[in-house]
Amino acid sequence: MKTSLPLSRRNFFRTLSALAGVLSTRAADRPKQGMIVRSVRPEDFEMPLEGFDSWITPIEHFFVRSHMSKPTVDLAAWRLNVQGEVSSPLNLTMDELKKLPTVEVVSVLECAGNGRSFYQPTVTGMQWTRGGVGNGRWRGVRLADVLKKAGMKPSSKHVLFNGADTPPGTMPDFMRTVPLKKALDADTLLAFEINGEALPVSHGFPLRLIVPGWAGDSWSKWVTNITPLDKEFDGFWMKTGYRYPLRPVAPGVAVDPATEMKPLEGIRPKSVIAAPADGAGVGSGPVRIHGAAWAGESPLAKVDVSTDSGRSWRPATLGRDKARYAWRLWELTWTPPGPGSYVLMARATDAAGATQPLVEDWNPSGYLYNVVQQVRVEVGVERPAPRPAASEIPAFPPKLKEACIGCHESDIIAGQRITRAQWDREINKMAGWGAAVKPADRNEILDFLSQHFGPR
Repeated sequence: MKTSLPLSRRNFFRTLSALAGVLSTRAADRPKQGMIVRSVRPEDFEMPLEGFDSWITPIEHFFVRSHMSKPTVDLAAWRLNVQGEVSSPLNLTMDELKKLPTVEVVSVLECAGNGRSFYQPTVTGMQWTRGGVGNGRWRGVRLADVLKKAGMKPSSKHVLFNGADTPPGTMPDFMRTVPLKKALDADTLLAFEINGEALPVSHGFPLRLIVPGWAGDSWSKWVTNITPLDKEFDGFWMKTGYRYPLRPVAPGVAVDPATEMKPLEGIRPKSVIAAPADGAGVGSGPVRIHGAAWAGESPLAKVDVSTDSGRSWRPATLGRDKARYAWRLWELTWTPPGPGSYVLMARATDAAGATQPLVEDWNPSGYLYNVVQQVRVEVGVERPAPRPAASEIPAFPPKLKEACIGCHESDIIAGQRITRAQWDREINKMAGWGAAVKPADRNEILDFLSQHFGPR
């Protein structure tokens, strides 16, 4: 028997809607609308292309990335603990935290793996396309003010963050450090609001670290503990996970994370064409090409658009709404020279001169993808873009269910399209984190995964 993925999504969002608002001591999640569901448990929701029409991303359309199931946090019992390289350890309630000066930052939040599905050869991980990103209005207190209140010592070099989420099995707890210079930046916040509302649980209620210009792996959610350290944290998510090669590597090559990689930090210039959609037909009259573009710590400077497969480029008009770390809406009006098939492209450049490449710099984890998007349209044929067929998940054998489904649902597995060797490594990793993979069942599980979820 096969399970229809769209049906499971509908049932899931009905459940979210029914649960909204039932808990008084925590922020209830607003039901998501029209999202691409990458994983129901833990929650991983991607924003569709329509979301690039808004300068501020509404909460119901804001993407969600979770490594583990979201925790239940009782605000009355919650405390922010600050210890480590400090002279005055803190144990703050939310009311006490809010006595510090409040500030607001408008910033893009982008998952480090946004665009991972476009890498060739394929890499493991959540298979985001373009919507693992959103632009939010974040309000909270400066991390620097909290560290000052705790009397941070001169020996501090990095600041470690931990949240209320709990890993399943022996999976390492998600803890990351931020270098002291970035931690003390005036725009690095501990936020308790997004878009004028209390943080929803899916977005880190009651407190989330905001690290503008950096990838989302540094934006810790459900923050409970802050620990200045005299060195970089040596846990899994710093020394193995979320690292990028020190030099360009050939596609498919294995890279030692300990000696040949460094921790991820800033995101890269990127633009997205929201419309027309790839494969759509358009009329012969003026065509509005539009979307959103952003950069990292260096602000976005311009967006150029090509309507002839990159042979020539024209500057797009940028929207009036702007902030240093926010995305800018852009548009360009194009009158096609005649009927035919055309490739549209948009290219973002930041104030430091960095621009989007036409060819990917491959890396083994599929991070920081920012290749120029290509959209093919047919002029003179007015039709909507083709919709992808709904995918179906084959029935999992009992041995696979027993080993895997306790920590997450089948949709995470079904989203992967990787080689047999990659599945072999994934089984080893999950078994190391506590998945009950019996040696006698291993080959059967590997055969099933590689047969049904091999490369595209």
